[in-house]
Amino acid sequence: MTRLKSKDIHKMGKEEKAKKIDELKLELIKAKTHASKTGTSRAKEIKKTIARIFTLNNTENKNSKIAENHK
Repeated sequence: MTRLKSKDIHKMGKEEKAKKIDELKLELIKAKTHASKTGTSRAKEIKKTIARIFTLNNTENKNSKIAENHK
């Protein structure tokens, strides 16, 4: 998995973001299982990516609410 950058996440639609979060959650479970066997973990990177998506979603939602209030 390549690391998602903020500009790539901004380009995604809401449905695409939700689908990506679901994929990342599954990958996180697999990474945790793999880490318990081998000792290496990509879980931290996956968690950061999920958090980045949620953060950008929240920021976009707040910005849209502010824009609606100023109309």
